[in-house]
Order: sequence, then C-alpha cells, then structure tokens
Amino acid sequence: MARPRRLPRFYGAHPSGRQTQSPKVVVPRNRPRASPPLAYHQHHQWSRDGESSGWRDSSFKLLEASVTAFGSVVILGLAGYSYHVYYKSLVLAKMEGAFAVGYSSLEKAALSRHDVNSEHVDEEWIPREEQAKIDEIIDGTCQGHYWLLTGEKGTGKTSMLLHSIKKIHGEGIAMLEVHGDLEIFRLRLGKALDYEFHEDYIGSLFSFKGPRDTTPLLDIERAFNQMEKIALKRKKKLGRPLVLLLNGVHLLRDNEDGRNLLELVQQRAELWAASKLVTVVLNSNDYWITERLTHEATRLRVMPVHDLSKHDAIACMKKVRERLFFEDVPTSILEHVYSRIGGRLRFLNQVANSPDMVEACDTICEQEKRWFLNQCWILGEEMDPAGEEQQDTCTGAMILARELVRKQQAMQTDGITSNGLPQIPLHEARQIMTKYDWIQRHDHLNIFAIDSNSMVQAGSVAMQNAFKDVCNQEGFDAYLQETLDRLDQLESLGRTREITFKDFQNEGEYRAVIEGGKKDSMAVIVSLKAVPKKGDD
Repeated sequence: MARPRRLPRFYGAHPSGRQTQSPKVVVPRNRPRASPPLAYHQHHQWSRDGESSGWRDSSFKLLEASVTAFGSVVILGLAGYSYHVYYKSLVLAKMEGAFAVGYSSLEKAALSRHDVNSEHVDEEWIPREEQAKIDEIIDGTCQGHYWLLTGEKGTGKTSMLLHSIKKIHGEGIAMLEVHGDLEIFRLRLGKALDYEFHEDYIGSLFSFKGPRDTTPLLDIERAFNQMEKIALKRKKKLGRPLVLLLNGVHLLRDNEDGRNLLELVQQRAELWAASKLVTVVLNSNDYWITERLTHEATRLRVMPVHDLSKHDAIACMKKVRERLFFEDVPTSILEHVYSRIGGRLRFLNQVANSPDMVEACDTICEQEKRWFLNQCWILGEEMDPAGEEQQDTCTGAMILARELVRKQQAMQTDGITSNGLPQIPLHEARQIMTKYDWIQRHDHLNIFAIDSNSMVQAGSVAMQNAFKDVCNQEGFDAYLQETLDRLDQLESLGRTREITFKDFQNEGEYRAVIEGGKKDSMAVIVSLKAVPKKGDD
C-alpha cells in the first residue's frame, strides 16, 4: 500500500500587532514534467546558439575595428605622401623663384652703389677687355666651361660681374659670398638658392632626423641636387644654363674642410659644364685656389684680371675729375699719380674723388708701406728667441722684396720702359725665401701677388714703391744680415744640447759607451773624470 504524499506547508509572516490567522494550506498545481532526454537536448541547443551568436558579435567587432584602423592608416599614409609630394614641389618652386628675374638681397646690396636711373651710369663705367667675355658667361651664351677669375684685390673683378648681372636683371643668377666656416657657407648657399634644407618640414614633429644632425657638406650636396633639377627644367625650356657665382673663394681655409668643399664644388662644376646645365664662376684673389683647381681640371678656364693700362687709367681719372670738380687736370700730374699707384681701380677711385690728388696718392703709398712694415719688419741682432719662427717668414719677405727692387733697377738700367712690375718665377721666389709655403702667406696678405702664369711680383705699384723705400734705406743690407746671423745663431742653439755632470769628487768618473750604427763598427768608450782646478795641488 502506497504511502500518502505529504503536502508542503507555507507559512506567512504577519505584521506585529495583528492577529495571526491559522496557516492556510496551498496545494501546488500539478505541471507536466518534461522527459529528461528532451530537456537535455534543448539545453545544449540553446548553449550552442548562444555561443554562435557571441562569436558572430566578436568577429564583427574585430572586423570593424580592423577596417577602421586600416582605413585610418591608409588615410594618414595618403595624407603624408600627399604632403611629401607637395613639399617637394614647393621646394623646387621656391628654388626656381630664386633664379627668376630680380635680385637677391646680396645682389641688391652690391648693386646699391650703381644708380640705374642715373644719367651718368654709363659714363662711370670703365670699359675693360674682359667685360665682353664676362657678359657672355653671365647671360648663358658661353657654355661648356666653368670659370675662375683671378687677380689682386681692387682690380674690378666683382664690379664687372655685377655690371653683367645688371644687364640681364639677375635672371638665372645665384650669387653668394664664400666663408671659411662650412656652416656659414651652408646658410649662405641656402639663402641664395631659397632652400631651407628641410628645416620647415613637418616630419620634424615626428622626431625624424633633422638637418642639423648631418654635416654641412652633405647639406651642400643636397642643395646642389635640387638645383640640378631646376637646371634641367630651364635647359629644356630656355636652352640656357644657370649661373652660380661664388665670390671670394680665397677666403676658404687651406685645411681639410676647405679643400673638401673646393673639391665638391669642382666635381659639380665639371659635371655641369659637360652637360651645359650650370656655369660655375669662381672669384679669387689668391694663387693657391688656382693651384688647387688646376690639378684636377679639364673644363676649367682661368681669366686673369689685371690693372688698367696707363692710357686707360689716365683717361679714367681725367673723365672723373671733369665731371666731379669741373677740372682739367694736366697730363703731367696724372702721369705722376699713375707712377705712384699704378692702374689699380680701388686706388684710382680714391684719388680721383679726392680734392687733392697728389696728397691722396701719397697717403695711399704711406698706408701700403706701413702695412708692409707691420707684417714683415725684421728685428735685428737683439731678436728674442721666441720670435724665431715669425722672423723666418719676415726675412724671407724682405729678401724677396730686395730682389724685386734690384730687378727693377736692372730693368731701368737696361732701358726697359715697360709699365709692368718686375716679376720672378714662383720656383725662384720659393728658393729665395728658402721655404715653399711662405709665399702663400704673403700672397694672402696682398704683399706679393702670384698671377695665373706662376710669376711673382709686388701686390701693387704702391707696394713696389714701398719695397723701394724700405730697401733703399741706409744700412738696410747690414741690418738684414744681422737678422739673418741672429736666426742662424738661434737655430744653432736649438740644435745644441748642454750636459752638466756633477759629483766627481773622490776620483769618481762617468763612463759612456758609444756604439756605431754599422755592424762592423767598434764600440767607443768615453770616460769623464774630474780635472783639478788651476792652482790646486
């Protein structure tokens, strides 16, 4: 007999203060119970559907995030590439504008002394033999070479270049002043070409390698690469090359940095001259630039610029005096002035614009003499040993100056009336000075000049007159010989070593063994003993 099933009891809680009623019996409704196998399958089916739905949601979110990230990268890449292309085109456009019609700030400053609207602009200009050739170089007619203008300071090299630039209004011209510091040269080149070496590039915001992390030579090479692109476009469009003027190349230092920069410029100049893309014009006062470039040159052309001839110098001074002072100067005075200062343009300009020409001429000669003495005067037999090295170069300059004065006197004795200065070949000048590089220092100081034919002469007519005044002084030869003797004495003392021996008492002695350098030579033993003084027993 089955046991009757007990029904569950449900108790309810009643609030306090109320009378509780007797519990009621709640009979649960009988619900149909699913069979265990069906419920099991439904439970697992629902679990699989939930997992599939979760994977689909996760995959969709992952795909969405990936597409968003990829799209962002693509957009950023396209924006960066577009800016990069735009920046490159902007760099070329800016550099192309640097060669357009007009003048740079340097060219404006150099041309400021020439008033274009002046009615005397053509009268002030002195016709030169080299001017026609320089005009052809600047306007692009003469192609296939690069040029080196040589000559002493004040001969008119820069003035002729500026005159040619003014004729074509600066089109296709870039001009800069050379400096010995490569960083300053880099900045000046960038200013002349309107090239900033990526200093304004937006990539600096992302810590890309900046331009200051590279060497100046690499930046200069990059600037030349950009200029080459502009030259190619101009060659296709106009058929004329660009012109790059480097003024004052002698200011480069004769060291490793200066020689590397000069080599870089020459390599580019050779390549551009062969392809007729760019004509490089170098302007120098010193001979060492010519000597350095000639060694590797194939398309280099050297144009020496000399002083004015006597006829041109006298005509120039006469014209200026008539226009400024309404004065007809006698030819004798003009010839006297020319004999004192020669045809150097910077001297002629100073004298012609002075109220008293003779006084201005004497002032120039005195200034040149003082410069020569300040740089090269000798100290005689009372020279301090510390000044030996400096006096070596000074005596070499004095000996060479004396030789030039003697040669001029010999020319006058032989009746040679040439207006040129006496000259000595460079190898003989080095032999006279006894050291090959001393002449280079004096060339840089404008005391001596070395022309493109390796001939040495005084820096100017005024300097030659200073040589004459100094070397013709009474007692100069004896004073120079005293200085040379003192230098020989100091050199001998520098090669002599004095050894002092002590402690020879008690019949002590030193023994030295001198061995020869040859195998068969015998060793020599030298003994040193104390010698009693005179008067000792």
